[in-house]
Amino acid sequence: MLSNYHFATALILWFALLGQNPAVGAQVEQQPLVLKYHNGELLKGRITVNLLWYGNFASIQRSIIVDFINSLSSSPGGPLPSVASWWKTTEKYKGGSSALVVGKQILHQTYSLKYLKGTHLLSLASTFNDLSAINVILTAKDVAVDGFCSSRCGTHGSTRPVNATARTAYIWVGNSEAQCPGQCAWPFHQPIYGPQTTPLVSPNGDVGVDGMIINLATLLAGTVTNPFNNGYFQGPATAPLEAVSACTGIFGSGAYPGDPGRVLVDRTTGASYNAQGVNGRKYLLPAMWDPQTSTCKTLV
Repeated sequence: MLSNYHFATALILWFALLGQNPAVGAQVEQQPLVLKYHNGELLKGRITVNLLWYGNFASIQRSIIVDFINSLSSSPGGPLPSVASWWKTTEKYKGGSSALVVGKQILHQTYSLKYLKGTHLLSLASTFNDLSAINVILTAKDVAVDGFCSSRCGTHGSTRPVNATARTAYIWVGNSEAQCPGQCAWPFHQPIYGPQTTPLVSPNGDVGVDGMIINLATLLAGTVTNPFNNGYFQGPATAPLEAVSACTGIFGSGAYPGDPGRVLVDRTTGASYNAQGVNGRKYLLPAMWDPQTSTCKTLV
């Protein structure tokens, strides 16, 4: 099995800026941001998203994530702003739209390893024998992964199954609730570094899973627009800024390092969100780079 992958550090790089944040109320001057297209393959059309749950996830936790994926390509006409309208920005990248649908799900609740290396992730990703899919590994809060919290909140890359000519995309995202919510579940938890502002209330009442949604959204967008390290990105291919990771930490207008920006607040629960999905779900999604305007686009 060959691997061809890079790491998405998600929120990690953002915290490097927190010690340099401006005074409250100020806004960072926007620098030109251009994600160059490197003429590689993008993932377009109908794409199956297979899910491998490694560790113990409650049924409600699984439904929050499944509903999010189903919301990405839900029919228009629902309440706005919507998860589907957020995902629609990916259509502006060359090649047209990507419709994601949940495929197979495997519950890996009996496990002996609670520390996974990169080779373990590749092996788990190869559990699904499906070339036209994105295979997603989700690790529970008691599972440690090499580099988790110290340098990354999730990973996306690709594997090449034995005797196959095509590569298959995969994603890994971990639940940071017990390990580093201040890094990988911000802004639902106080950051480890920088100003200790009041955390936002998570929209689904689960800091770890709502943090996973942010990182999964980041990696899904990066996967369809740069699946094999030759799509859209800025910087070195081994550590690229991609469709959403280039806009890390921005959730609403007026965002600056340490402040996610202006978002919507549920009057009943006080939860913060900026997108609505299927089954009445609400989510907080990061900004995505818009190739038509060369800016980080927010929903609110």
